[in-house]
Amino acid sequence: MDAKAFPAARSGVSRPRAIRRPLTSLYHGIERVDDYAWLRAANWQAVMRDPALLDPEIRAYLEAENAHTEAAMADTKALQARLFAEMKGRIKEDDASVPAPDGAFAYYSRFVIGGQHPLFCRKASGSGEEQILLDGNALAKPHAYFRIASVTHSPDHSLVAYAVDTKGSEFYTVNIIDALTGALLESRIADSNGSLEWAADSRNLLYVWLDDEHRPRRVLLHAIGAETADALIHEQADAGYFLGLGATQDRRLLLLSVHDHETSEISLIDAADPAAAPRLVAPREPEHDYSVDHHDGRLIILTNSGGAEDYRIVETPAGSPGREHWREIEPHRPGRLILDVVAYKDFLVRLEREDGLPRIVVRRFADGEEHAIAFDEEAYSLGISAGYEYDTAVLRFTYSSMTTPAQVFDYDMSTRTRELRKTQEIPSGHDPSLYVTRRVMAPARDGETVPMSLLYRKATALDGKAPLLLYGYGAYGMSIPAGFSTNALSLVDRGFVYAIAHVRGGKDKGYRWYKDGKRAKKVNSFNDFIAAGEFLAEQGFTARGQIVAHGGSAGGMLMGAIANIAPDLFLGIIAEVPFVDVLTTMLDESLPLTPPEWPEWGNPIESEADYRTIAAYSPYDNVRARTYPHILALAGLTDPRVTYWEPAKWVAKLRERGLGDPLILLRTNMAAGHAGASGRFERLKEVALAYAFALKIAGRAG
Repeated sequence: MDAKAFPAARSGVSRPRAIRRPLTSLYHGIERVDDYAWLRAANWQAVMRDPALLDPEIRAYLEAENAHTEAAMADTKALQARLFAEMKGRIKEDDASVPAPDGAFAYYSRFVIGGQHPLFCRKASGSGEEQILLDGNALAKPHAYFRIASVTHSPDHSLVAYAVDTKGSEFYTVNIIDALTGALLESRIADSNGSLEWAADSRNLLYVWLDDEHRPRRVLLHAIGAETADALIHEQADAGYFLGLGATQDRRLLLLSVHDHETSEISLIDAADPAAAPRLVAPREPEHDYSVDHHDGRLIILTNSGGAEDYRIVETPAGSPGREHWREIEPHRPGRLILDVVAYKDFLVRLEREDGLPRIVVRRFADGEEHAIAFDEEAYSLGISAGYEYDTAVLRFTYSSMTTPAQVFDYDMSTRTRELRKTQEIPSGHDPSLYVTRRVMAPARDGETVPMSLLYRKATALDGKAPLLLYGYGAYGMSIPAGFSTNALSLVDRGFVYAIAHVRGGKDKGYRWYKDGKRAKKVNSFNDFIAAGEFLAEQGFTARGQIVAHGGSAGGMLMGAIANIAPDLFLGIIAEVPFVDVLTTMLDESLPLTPPEWPEWGNPIESEADYRTIAAYSPYDNVRARTYPHILALAGLTDPRVTYWEPAKWVAKLRERGLGDPLILLRTNMAAGHAGASGRFERLKEVALAYAFALKIAGRAG
């Protein structure tokens, strides 16, 4: 279907038109006019905590857009219902995770039939009797939005702390319960970011506190039952850094992390003496990133120091952790990116990626002998689960591919044998032999090759007639795994080819792949995605004008950019919580993520070069009088990461400037944030809307 001829009048609904109220700004002598700046609520901080406080005029506009989207998609209601039923039918409603042992107990989560939220449970070792620690469905009942972010039990198993968000704004409230009785203790901790760690005595809990700008400012120590104020462990004055908490695998040390997207600084907290001053490992240095584990009195450090772009592993005495004492135990090898390291009592495990594919390598501490765990498929996803125990020879990992449902294995590192503990069950049925997964490489315009992971039915003819959904992200060094997606099958079974473009900005081809897709080189992400689409059309997987692009958050920025650069390549674009007003946001240092994001995008306040770089690609700033593909933008009112006004302003400008008559739709979830609707089934309704949009514009909605 031609994206230039899809009359919105078919819906019988007039499009909302946002009022233009020009606001002029001046930076570096460059004047800029923003007609829709008024959509940013002046009291946005208050709206994050209470959505009812949103300015009535802004609310009316967002609700008018929602009504327009509802009417424009009314002819897909039956299709959305079928898609929802299909996707729900692929979910085992009473699913459960594999119990993770921790001494006297094994902990796991499970769902009940019809339940939207998980139950967190445990069983005593050697006993089949279940104890329900938290019932997410019961806790969620009073709330329109509800999400449990983290659940952690105390070392002595007597207490459980959990963090909940009831607005979608990611201001978490921490509750602590008696694990045996479920009784809620008298104190509740407000405004946490959800990062929690127990001290060794099981009576002190460390957490990160957020200020009114949603920035992590302090690490505090909460003493159970104490009447005194929580003790300050660390205060971070620089708004350009995040705060986080972690722990070494042996639980002897708690880890206080100060970091942005390329620089880190870690301090050690003695789990047995949490009130003592943290001990710094290595002071922060620009673009030095490192992580820490502990083994037998020494620190095991994963670091990119010394020019180790794809990381190396060093060790140092825990008592003298400074860089002058670091000794290399696994050297840097260009092109082999070390992603993670876990130190068990007898084994050091690393997860690494080379040539775009992950692998697990196990090294025995006693003699340094190591081996890799082998896998056979052409493209796959792999992850390790460190678990709770240190003195164990069992490593748990998860494997899947685009055709193979997730499998959980327990791997004996001594005997090198694996035990399949769980295979993702698809109640409605799944026959992998009906599908093909492939790994192909698209030539980029500068000579690089862009990896792509493909999924399609064997029966789908690759003659250029198939529509194709092309997913991309390309930021923060995040790599999109070629894993199993039950939802994608609803498109593939209707003749779509499903593809992931592993563009620059991720780390799919090493750290260099990340650096080549950020700041002044950000345009490489966009060009890679376009090159991927063009290659897929040239090879007959699809055709120009039959590609539906899909991305969210920073991937939503990718969507906005490619819409401006190559609109004729794409039939449509699905942009979820899209970061499309990049220049405005990076100029607004009051927003939660702006200062820590400057290393990723540049600081246009201080640098004219950064201003001009961002202005040249920022999707909102580059909307022009041209014919755009069909666009569905999805937003969340209480989103602290990509604020609701970014997609709202973008859609308003697309309507004002764009030519032709494509579908330009905005749907704002008025009761949720960045992650969309809470609850595993409610979220599927949003996916069904997005997929119905793709099928509608591709002429396959029947």
